[in-house]
Amino acid sequence: MDTWLIVLIVVAALVVLALAALAFSKRARVARVRREAQHREQARENLQEAEERSARADREQALALEQAARAREELADVQQRAARAEQEARRRAARAEEDRAAAEHLRAEAQRLAPDVADGRYDDHPDGGATRR
Repeated sequence: MDTWLIVLIVVAALVVLALAALAFSKRARVARVRREAQHREQARENLQEAEERSARADREQALALEQAARAREELADVQQRAARAEQEARRRAARAEEDRAAAEHLRAEAQRLAPDVADGRYDDHPDGGATRR
C-alpha cells in the first residue's frame, strides 16, 4: 500500500475518533445539564415543602401555646374557686362550732338553772302548772 493511503486511513480514523469523542463529550454535557436541572427542580420542591412544613409548624406551635395558656387560665380559675369553696367551708365549720359551743353553754346554763328540766324530767301542764313524769 501506498504511504499516502495509510496516512489517509490513519487521519480518517483520527477524525472518526475525534468526532466520536466530541459526540460523547456533548452527550455527557447534555446529561450533566439535564441532571443539574433535575437537581435544581428537586431542590426547589424541597425548599417549597420545607417552607410549607415550617409554616405548619409555626401555626401548630402558636395553637399549642394558646392551648397551654387557656389551660393555665382554667387551672387558675379552678384553683381560685376551690380556694373560695374551702374558705366558705371553713367559715361554715367555724359558725357550726360557735353554734355548738353556744348550744353547750345554753345546756349548761339550763342545767344550772333547772336540773330537772335539763334532764327532760319536767313537763309543763297546759293549765300553767308543772308535774313530774
